[in-house]
Amino acid sequence: MDNDEVLACIGRLVGTLYVPSVRDYISEVTGRARVVGPDDMSTMEIDRTRVQIAVNDSGLIEKFYFT
Repeated sequence: MDNDEVLACIGRLVGTLYVPSVRDYISEVTGRARVVGPDDMSTMEIDRTRVQIAVNDSGLIEKFYFT
């Protein structure tokens, strides 16, 4: 599944409250092993298969990005 397909699959989560179990859900539906939440530690290496979750101050998911 490429990044565009991942976004199509999980895009409906934008605007929902982030909870840690979202990482597991994203990993399960996309097959991506590396899903990083807003408070998770992550390396600086470039990994286009890693899904990063960005949230706003209210804890709502704003976007997903791949780095």
